[in-house]
Amino acid sequence: MEIEEVTSVTSRAKQEALLKDAYGRAIRDLRISVTDRCNFRCFYCLPHGEPPFAPKAQMLSYEEIERAAEVFVALGIEKIRLTGGEPLMRRDIEMLVAKLARLKAQGLRDLAMTTNGYFLPARAAQLRAAGLDRVTISLDSLRRESFARITGVDALARVLDGIAAARDAGFKPIKINVVVVRSYNEDEVADLAAFAREHDLVMRFIEFMPLDAAYDWSREKVVSGREIRQRIERRFPLVPIEEERGSSTAVRFLFADGAPGEIGIIAPVTEPFCGACSRIRLTADGQIRTCLFSTVEHSLRDVLRSGASRDEIGAFIRAVVMKKEKGHRINDPDFVPPARTMSFIGG
Repeated sequence: MEIEEVTSVTSRAKQEALLKDAYGRAIRDLRISVTDRCNFRCFYCLPHGEPPFAPKAQMLSYEEIERAAEVFVALGIEKIRLTGGEPLMRRDIEMLVAKLARLKAQGLRDLAMTTNGYFLPARAAQLRAAGLDRVTISLDSLRRESFARITGVDALARVLDGIAAARDAGFKPIKINVVVVRSYNEDEVADLAAFAREHDLVMRFIEFMPLDAAYDWSREKVVSGREIRQRIERRFPLVPIEEERGSSTAVRFLFADGAPGEIGIIAPVTEPFCGACSRIRLTADGQIRTCLFSTVEHSLRDVLRSGASRDEIGAFIRAVVMKKEKGHRINDPDFVPPARTMSFIGG
């Protein structure tokens, strides 16, 4: 498929989704994990100690990621998010960002990254210059000891510097992800909301999901979206942002007193939103996952390395999308968590 053909396909995709699953959901968002390695050891993602990383030969090269992304965009993908592990541990990630940013001429509307923020002080400006549109930074606590307990590293100050560097580089809005876990950080929810007000951030609170490396998840540790909102509103009344939620994962709020900042609550356990899901995932070792909680993966890496044409790659992607699950089934009695944890799947 030549550039002209890709552009033509992209134009049609804007009018009608070329990627639809068996339930009629349009697939517009692609999460690409670029590495399974991370310098943090968050208990809900990676275990302490040295986890089993995939061999380098199994990892997609930047050229393979670029080729796959070109086909995904030609099929109607409008948003790409780079994830990990920690994506900034991948050498010369700015080169990949620049390659993917060129796809904006073919229909890509948004290129984002989720990061733990540790490397941002030195690299935020480079990422922005390479064409990255947005960053989302993980920050589960504002207390040094609690941060170290959750992440396994004493790096709170470095992450706060990373948030400041992202702002200085011109990223806006800056989203902050907080995984709320009972007995770890639920008592900080209002403090984190205050931090969002002070620094004009989008603070997104996420329910604890059964993707932890130790398989120690339990419902008792889940702080519901409803409770999160109640904890914030004891200090800061909120008003919902009136809009169609669409495929968004978060229910969004502004502060009632007009203060800067925004609150998002993502409640996949207690308030599932699978019915409007528009996402698909590509792991660092080239496996397509149709759901965060999929128990089956589909090897795009093998297709890419087989010498397949773009049409053949596109046909494979369309066939896989048709296998997308109706929902994650967390609340079903026979739910089985995926064999690979969040660090290998990509957030």
